[in-house]
Amino acid sequence: MLQTLLLAVGLMLILEGLMPMISPLKWKRLFEQLLQLQEGQIRFFGMVMVVSGLLLIWLVS
Repeated sequence: MLQTLLLAVGLMLILEGLMPMISPLKWKRLFEQLLQLQEGQIRFFGMVMVVSGLLLIWLVS
């Protein structure tokens, strides 16, 4: 169980690091755009990501 969790965290870190490594300028612009969003919009985006992740885990299991 712990090994699977660590593998998942490692994969997440790899995926999260790809954008700033490949295109730092676009990554920076993306965060500048995120700063313009309202808190409710950011929360909604986070909720969609959490639900998508849960759905993906449910489908794989």
